Amino acid sequence: MNSKLRMFLVLCVVTTVTAVGYKVTLPPSNVGPMFVAPVGNQTAPTGRDAIFTCSIRNIDKYKVGWLRTSDRTILSVHTRTVTHNARISVSYESGSGNSGTTNFVTNQSLEDTNIGTWRLHIRHLKESDRDCYMCQINTSPMRSEEGCLDILVPPDIVYGGETSADLAVSEGDNATLTCRATGRPTPRVSWRREDGEPVLTRSSSSTSSGVANLIRHDTFNGSVLQLHRVERKQMGAYLCIASNDVPPAVSKRVTLAVNFAPAVKVPNQLLGAPLGTDVQLECYVEAFPNTINYWLKHRGEMLLDGPKYNIREDRSGYRVLMWLLIRGFTQEDVGTYNCVSTNSLGKAEGTLRLYEIKIFVDIGRRGNDEIAIYGGSAEAARGSGALQSGLCLRTDFSRRLSFVLWFILQMFRRY
Repeated sequence: MNSKLRMFLVLCVVTTVTAVGYKVTLPPSNVGPMFVAPVGNQTAPTGRDAIFTCSIRNIDKYKVGWLRTSDRTILSVHTRTVTHNARISVSYESGSGNSGTTNFVTNQSLEDTNIGTWRLHIRHLKESDRDCYMCQINTSPMRSEEGCLDILVPPDIVYGGETSADLAVSEGDNATLTCRATGRPTPRVSWRREDGEPVLTRSSSSTSSGVANLIRHDTFNGSVLQLHRVERKQMGAYLCIASNDVPPAVSKRVTLAVNFAPAVKVPNQLLGAPLGTDVQLECYVEAFPNTINYWLKHRGEMLLDGPKYNIREDRSGYRVLMWLLIRGFTQEDVGTYNCVSTNSLGKAEGTLRLYEIKIFVDIGRRGNDEIAIYGGSAEAARGSGALQSGLCLRTDFSRRLSFVLWFILQMFRRY
């Protein structure tokens, strides 16, 4: 047998499978370890877990290690974790060949048995874990693949000088509400009113009178809320809301107080009532800070809650509704009443005049029945019994009397 034939037979024995159940081991590849796929980048929020995967073919005698790229800290060597960080660990998984009896061995199946996978586990992510991580093989020269980890951080509002605390200004002054938030990605900051009312800001353009218009915002976007020449209706609780699509969103409550002296409005300055009825007087007050309110009679006597007078208030924000109920109206109750409101910035009062409405029945000289109702502002001003105006109704006595009494009852029922 010549030498060429012998060489051909040797090559055939080395490279083929000749019988069922016989497996031929190929010599190791001389190309050395190879990465099967990139490690890849990851993004995850704080508190979650991250896993980097490094798959290598033909590792042979070489070792695999995981490193933190920024400071070259070694985290693992082959299948052993060496870092003292208890949240970091490494796992290894070898490739698996076909099980059972194999008729033929393909190149692909042999390659699959030669793959090892090293996984780097980072649990309960913290913001400090944001870095790149390297899977490294100790070849010469060294071979490596790198993957970077980005940590998403939910928003957090920075307290202290960078975020406003509760604020109080005088009406007409400027006010600035600030709110700074941190997070990744950078949070969006917006302002809303706690009571659901729109946020009011002044436009840059002015009206013909020189006063800038107020613009209504359901939500004002921006970390700084500028309020120029503040009005009382801008007073209230504002919510700074920070969000960046990483739950949860956070908010901070900032209260804006607008201080101003009392202002009193009297809806009905002149009131008349028949004797024996109950009469209710009303005043509307606007002021901040809170006021001390009381009633005066004839500009001297302070009225107190009791059997004769019922005094009460209804407060809503900077508005106060004052009521005075006079029970069993008599001639002595005719006169002037004052609702007085005072706070640290000033004092205001409203004036009401109460007069008697007289009702009497006069039998006509011509046999007709006459019912007369008299009363007027002049009588209330003088406090006398003079009749300056009147309403005279002439008709059948019984029917007309019933009508007038019903009319009076309906008129005073609202009190």
